[in-house]
Amino acid sequence: MGFVLRPARMDDLPAIYQMAKSTGGGFTNLPPHRPALKARLQRTVAAFTREEDALGDDLFLFILEDIATGEARGTCQIFSQIGTTWPFYNYRLDSFSNYSKELDRTVSAEMLTLSTDLNGSSEVGGLYLHPNERSTGAGALLARSRYLFMKLHRARFADRTIAELRGAHDDTGGSPFWDAIAGRFFGMSFREADEFNAINGNQFIADLMPKHPIYKALLPPNACAVIGVPHHSGRAAKRMLENEGFIYDRYIDIFDGGPAMAVATDAIATLQEARTDAVTSIAAGIEDGAESIVALGRLGDFRACYGSVESSGSSVTVDKATAEALRITVGDRITHVKR
Repeated sequence: MGFVLRPARMDDLPAIYQMAKSTGGGFTNLPPHRPALKARLQRTVAAFTREEDALGDDLFLFILEDIATGEARGTCQIFSQIGTTWPFYNYRLDSFSNYSKELDRTVSAEMLTLSTDLNGSSEVGGLYLHPNERSTGAGALLARSRYLFMKLHRARFADRTIAELRGAHDDTGGSPFWDAIAGRFFGMSFREADEFNAINGNQFIADLMPKHPIYKALLPPNACAVIGVPHHSGRAAKRMLENEGFIYDRYIDIFDGGPAMAVATDAIATLQEARTDAVTSIAAGIEDGAESIVALGRLGDFRACYGSVESSGSSVTVDKATAEALRITVGDRITHVKR
């Protein structure tokens, strides 16, 4: 089994800071800046203790903990509703055609339009897994456990969920897309702007970003080539999102051109397929059980891990190791989905 996902606490700050320093940059939701991370933890503690079951401006930050050692080995986040404090900006890639009767020619073009269309969505992001754990299947546990949390607290999330993927970078860590557009207006490098955004928010974008559409044909080839393309480290994450029903609908990040994926929240595959059943027994070993992601608990008591579940009607048997990791007792209701 190995790992359990749980809500983050204030005393997780040192571990989260170490993970943030290991990302290599470009993770706006996980900046290597202690005060910013502390503010995020304060916000997430407030979210996990807010009792009203309604959509708010919450940040839920989770830790993936090694059961044997207690060490933090990964993290992920859910924003209940983006674009409430300040607008959530993307570029939307639009297409249009013009026809000349004299030339008998139709010319098609694409242009980037600054957009706040995704305002009000929920967002999953900030997923980081220690490199040594990336072959263990823990990444899927991190990603999919969030959807079980959303199912258990559905009223706290919007009807659309998005995920932004880090865009393609060059060999020096710079962004060809940034250099072609925003870098010409902001007077700072991609890394400087990304760090500023992570720490201070994106109001500076509204202040300085050009508001007129930008023709894609006027951009250099290296910038055009990365529009909607994820960083090589995010290709597996893109596949996981697609498996959940997320699609790329021509919205991209204004910094590095990475794709913004979106899905109707109730259409997320894990959320749709998950069942909630009563535990009728706990067994030392289950021969015919389904390998599953198992979760239970409200808000700050939420926990999730891999485990074995044997279903019989509306009741289930779970293996002893899972019961111990999640503190399950007979009579508890668990939410589970096949691994």
